[in-house]
Amino acid sequence: MQVVTLEIPELGNRSHLVHDGVRALVVDPPRDVTVVERAAEAAGVEIAAVADSHVHNDYLSGALALARRHGADYLLAADEPVRFERVGVRDGDVVPVGRLDVTVVATPGHTRHHQAFLVRHHDEPTDPAALFSGGSLLRGTVGRTDLVDDRLTHDLARQQWASARLLGALDPATTLHPTHGFGSFCAAAPATDGGRTVGDQLRTNPALTTNRERFVAELVAGFGPVPSYYGHMAPLNRAAAGAGLPRPARPVTAEQVTDAVLAGVWVIDLRSRDAFARGHLPGTVSVEYGTQFATYVGWLVPWHDDLVLLCDRPEEIERALTDLAAIGIDGPDTHVLDTGSALTATYRRAGWQEYLEAAGPKVVVDVRQQHEFDAGHLPGALHVPVQDVDVRGRDLPSGELWVHCRSGYRAGIAASLLHRMGRSVVHVDDAWDRVVELAIPTVATGGVAA
Repeated sequence: MQVVTLEIPELGNRSHLVHDGVRALVVDPPRDVTVVERAAEAAGVEIAAVADSHVHNDYLSGALALARRHGADYLLAADEPVRFERVGVRDGDVVPVGRLDVTVVATPGHTRHHQAFLVRHHDEPTDPAALFSGGSLLRGTVGRTDLVDDRLTHDLARQQWASARLLGALDPATTLHPTHGFGSFCAAAPATDGGRTVGDQLRTNPALTTNRERFVAELVAGFGPVPSYYGHMAPLNRAAAGAGLPRPARPVTAEQVTDAVLAGVWVIDLRSRDAFARGHLPGTVSVEYGTQFATYVGWLVPWHDDLVLLCDRPEEIERALTDLAAIGIDGPDTHVLDTGSALTATYRRAGWQEYLEAAGPKVVVDVRQQHEFDAGHLPGALHVPVQDVDVRGRDLPSGELWVHCRSGYRAGIAASLLHRMGRSVVHVDDAWDRVVELAIPTVATGGVAA
């Protein structure tokens, strides 16, 4: 039995291909199934079955489309109310995939009908099994339980604890292959680097080291914000939206971009944040293309609002379109900037050294998330998480605003939003670690020096 782990950094997740050398099972594939098909082709195996551990809240599933393309079975919990045909599976079912035996394990918690898949090779019963845990037992954490219904959060947290304990009772040598925990907001906390077996989790995972009520209280208290587009993913997945091809983008002219800005449409510039600061079209917003691009566009732009993408490299727009389609945003307008574009709007960028050297008092806007701010921030800093800047930015004090985050990425988004409002901004495009190196004073929430 071989497991091929497929990194999907744009979604903060992993998909998995497990095979016996001839036939393969795919677990939790993204909408763009080409990465899975290339892995199967490289391994020389046939995709015989596809499974979703749950109806996903953070991306569109490609499972149904992949199953149809390869004539494979699509496994999904029998109790999930969906609007398409699938092979409904229940706790204890054993599904043969070539020489592999796939045992279905009910693991409610992340969602009501969540399932894990325990895979063994039929001819090698003494070898360690592979556990595909989806959003249940993760490396050092678990999947969050507040994405289904606020009223179910605590009940699902208790179920998540019980599910983790059930999986923790497996053979300690069982290898652990979660979907969440690598950047997705579906994880309750960032994954740890180690913990590649169930036995490793017995020593490190709070779900396996903490009594139930304490675990539930600490888990729920630690939940951060949820990207706004998450609320649309499960309904789309229940309707098999990911099985259809994305709507094509529509190229637009420079004049149409100007009209869009004047009409209040979200016009997103994909170029690097330093290029944007040096010059951009007035009224546009910077979301530098990278692995977090779709997350922040999906979070900031109201669902179904018109959207225009700008860039100076066509290939980058193509990648951005693929990433947005993965979360159900299809067919935005696109425009490739040319050398004659009037990029007349600018603002200043600075590092923490320049912050130290700048004279006089400064209004600092910290756009990190609450737990980051609580752990340590500049005295007097105003906390406005990046996803709230477009709503709360107009309430900030007058004068120049120094905007920062942990790395400069989110601060670039926030600075562009504030600049679009007509504010004078300085984008602190520097790592938070430099604050410590330069001995800039900080405090933690509660007034304790950080």
